[in-house]
Amino acid sequence: MQDLSDILSPARTVYGAPGVSKKRLFETVAKIISDDQPELDYDDIFNHLIAREKLGSTGLGGGIAIPHCRAGRCPKPLGTLLTLADPIDFDAPDDHPVDLLFVLLVPEEAHQEHLDILAQVARLFSQRDFCQRLRDAGDDQSLFRLASSQSA
Repeated sequence: MQDLSDILSPARTVYGAPGVSKKRLFETVAKIISDDQPELDYDDIFNHLIAREKLGSTGLGGGIAIPHCRAGRCPKPLGTLLTLADPIDFDAPDDHPVDLLFVLLVPEEAHQEHLDILAQVARLFSQRDFCQRLRDAGDDQSLFRLASSQSA
């Protein structure tokens, strides 16, 4: 992956998504992905995200989380970017609620690629200025444009 645009799409970029809870958020993410990628099953996506999160929080701190998992029918690495209308508890190490998420799905067999992309995304989202620009985007299109113009 060179840029987020390699794995992100406008259809999987949402500014001001409803937060409510982690479970509801994963329901929203599963719907966004399954609507955009019909070969991926909503329940499979949701269950994989929940199962991964049970292993340990994917909250990084600073209001950022990078939920990620491998999924059987996933044809290639897929990213989903969301800002939340209201931050939610994510069991982050700093105990701050999360309002900025990048969700990563990769094919089941893509072990090293999963780790490589995850590391690149984590480095990118550790940049405060970049994250603040995403939070200030204002709408889905601006959010996608800002994210996809950034090299990882």
